[in-house]
Amino acid sequence: MLRKPRLRERLGTGKSGWIRLPEGLMKSLEDLRARLDVLDRQLLEIVAERQALGKEIAAAKRSTGQSTRDFRREREVLLKARRDAEALGISPALAESILHSLIRGSLTTQEQARVAAQGRGTGRSALVIGGRGKMGRWTADFLASQGFRVTIADPMGEVPGYEWFPDWEATDLGHDLIIVATPLKIANEVLLGIARRRPKGVVFDLGSLKTPLRTGLAALRDAGVRVTSVHPMFGPDTELLSGRHVIFIDLGSHEALAEARALFESTMADLVVMELEEHDRLIAFVLGLSHALNIAFFTALAESGEAAPRLARMSSTTFDAQLDVATRVAAENPELYYEIQSLNAYGEDAVGALKAAVDRLARAVHEHDEAGFVDMMLRGREYLMVRKAALGREA
Repeated sequence: MLRKPRLRERLGTGKSGWIRLPEGLMKSLEDLRARLDVLDRQLLEIVAERQALGKEIAAAKRSTGQSTRDFRREREVLLKARRDAEALGISPALAESILHSLIRGSLTTQEQARVAAQGRGTGRSALVIGGRGKMGRWTADFLASQGFRVTIADPMGEVPGYEWFPDWEATDLGHDLIIVATPLKIANEVLLGIARRRPKGVVFDLGSLKTPLRTGLAALRDAGVRVTSVHPMFGPDTELLSGRHVIFIDLGSHEALAEARALFESTMADLVVMELEEHDRLIAFVLGLSHALNIAFFTALAESGEAAPRLARMSSTTFDAQLDVATRVAAENPELYYEIQSLNAYGEDAVGALKAAVDRLARAVHEHDEAGFVDMMLRGREYLMVRKAALGREA
């Protein structure tokens, strides 16, 4: 019986053991890759055309007073993409993923066009104290897109495209808006300094926590300054604000609150108003607990004794998802994350809850308490289902 040659024997190998393709097959492979390059270019050209259409759609929606986002239309587009994919013999999930990314790109274009067209800052000025930082720079760009004449005050250096002062106290504070985007550890002193000068413009901070700023915010309020406090619940790399939250703290000045809210009303962000104490109590779990969980996760990995290259070869759906989140947390500013943990008056409650949960889990495993372990799973499932139902009702 004749033996069929192995793949390596049919194709031949070099001295290194790598498969050596026949010259004709190699040429064919290069031709196929060249065709792929052409198709990739054509795809990008179509995406560019789609983005341009997005700007026209944004203008049409503004002229008729329609909102930027139409969830029913999005659903129709995604369902049609799945049907078309099946007819073309490609994965419906792949088609939905591609269209979802394109929709987000289109919404980003429309949102930015709407913000710019609103022109709330035309003829007005804004001072961003701490504008060299990432969130300060985002805020400066966001205000500039609305037509504000933006000045940045930051001892760390100037930002191209903006008037700059190394010291905010050297400015006259004669601005329509004054935004404090400094690190939390100095923000309260800045607010106190502004209060002593009693500017006429609206003042607000961008702090992730509000209880450390109590005295500064109170001083501004008592000085008769139009003051509020803002917390954008997203990072400086965010482009599309749909599904994001911006929190506003009501400090008694309805005019300041309305002015700050108006800056974001042309976006698709969810605007939430709450009291100062409620904000930090909730943030202790929304940010403090989630940050602590991920810091504990990657610390446990780093100190486990398992080499990163070995673990890199392992994969599971849950592990990969957790690694993705933990990697993003690890890349953030350690000093900022320390402030969020240490300066929140309610921070120990959240971290304490995490420690108690880990201790309970470890005890259930150590004592072979299956019933206790199952109870933790079921209680967590019930809580998450209630939360999901609540979100569904709000939508």
